[in-house]
Amino acid sequence: MSFRVPFNDLHLAEESDAVRAAIARVVDRAWFVLGPEVEAFEREFAAASGTPHAVGVGNGTDAIALVLRALGIGPGDEVITTPLSAAYTAIAIVMAGARPVFADIDPERLTLDPRAAEQAITDRTAALLPVHLYGQPADMAAFAALAERKGLALVEDCCQAHLATSAGQAVGTFGAAGAFSFYPTKNLGALGDGGAVVTRDASLAARISRLRNGGQTDRYRHVEIGINSRLDEMQAAILRARLPHLRRRTEERRARAAQYRSLLADASVEVPPEMDPGHVYHLFPIRAQRRGVLQDRLSASGVETLVHYPTPIFQQPAFASWEGADCPQAVRAANEVLSLPLHPGLSPDAVATVAEAVRKESSS
Repeated sequence: MSFRVPFNDLHLAEESDAVRAAIARVVDRAWFVLGPEVEAFEREFAAASGTPHAVGVGNGTDAIALVLRALGIGPGDEVITTPLSAAYTAIAIVMAGARPVFADIDPERLTLDPRAAEQAITDRTAALLPVHLYGQPADMAAFAALAERKGLALVEDCCQAHLATSAGQAVGTFGAAGAFSFYPTKNLGALGDGGAVVTRDASLAARISRLRNGGQTDRYRHVEIGINSRLDEMQAAILRARLPHLRRRTEERRARAAQYRSLLADASVEVPPEMDPGHVYHLFPIRAQRRGVLQDRLSASGVETLVHYPTPIFQQPAFASWEGADCPQAVRAANEVLSLPLHPGLSPDAVATVAEAVRKESSS
């Protein structure tokens, strides 16, 4: 159906000319993999992310898996993460050969709870992997302290959190590395798949660069078994054209989120609190006990919504053979969370329309 307020709009905006020029530049140069556009984007994205090193890879899933592999985490190891996220977070752990262990979420942040994570630590735990879900940074001061106290690696899933900060510090800089996705719907999106790892560790960056390219140090010289996960020149050039607009668009997301918060302050739904001003609002979730009814009513009113994420990862069929987890807060959130439209192209009038529909349909 055609919605009065669609959930998202992926059309190019004011960067359209720059993107088209970037595409033409790559076509004219006829260099399509691991060339000057990737090298330039890695420098520019590292600077924007507050780190000295960035490595472009095929997607955010590979970014996580490559970090774990580069840290020597694999078979026999456990990695503690959240059950409320896209399943790709846990899939990346499995790709590295390790076992995902799910700990419950903080009911307010909706991110991995440091206290639950600590209770899940065993002698096989090798790393903590919090996810900055919906653009809300996890409690990284607590995770950094926990990782140091227990001697664990700390890896951040930043796939929904471009330019986010936790207590004023850029996400991706608290531990060994941060993993980003440039899937088209992300705050910084490519026109296809793409990802990156950011890190302060030059040797870790060098190993990830090698692993993403089949483990090669030189052409046809493979010193270890890597994978084929290279950010291509076309997507790197497109991302370079869009990166200069990211900070302003992040502020637009924050402004629309603040408007939602004001208009929904006394509505019959729960709006998860902003726990840190570094939130970048990749998504704007609300919580409703009768979510399905509300979603249907909003759809009938012309407002498109989506559910992120309806099934905790440990309840996914792909993980059915794994030992179950007891994560009641994550299960509850998965049954209640509903994402409202939020993107830089969304007008204040559209936000008002959505908020009015939510107020009306949630109270009846």
